[in-house]
Amino acid sequence: MQLEIRPDPAEVGRARQWARSRLAGSGIEADEPLAETLILLVSELVTNAVVHTGCPAVLRLCLPGGAGAATVRLEVADSSTRPPMPRHADGDETNGRGLELVDGLADRWGWNPEGAGKRIWCEVDRCASGVSPDAPYSADGFAYEAV
Repeated sequence: MQLEIRPDPAEVGRARQWARSRLAGSGIEADEPLAETLILLVSELVTNAVVHTGCPAVLRLCLPGGAGAATVRLEVADSSTRPPMPRHADGDETNGRGLELVDGLADRWGWNPEGAGKRIWCEVDRCASGVSPDAPYSADGFAYEAV
């Protein structure tokens, strides 16, 4: 699934809305932590493309087709050859945290040159272990369901 993005900041909201509807259609409910994480990642990647390239972009959302452990992949391709530049924002700075968020939220992320531009991608592993994301964690780091 993909969405064409114009180089306009209003496109970030449209991208979030589009992603929400695709996630819901795949069975990932809006109030699931996975959905919230994916929407934040969409927001950050699309914002970076719109703000830093000034070029049209394409958002792709690759959803797993079945139950069990799977990976959700987000990609934003644009025609800018400038590689992503992770920064560290200090104090009250309002910019410079996007790729830090992506790095902290995604299980993997990276970028690849593509034609006359690039593709920035991130992946979030979806685990259908039957354990609720709200389950308490023990000292060994494992989640346990109450019985």
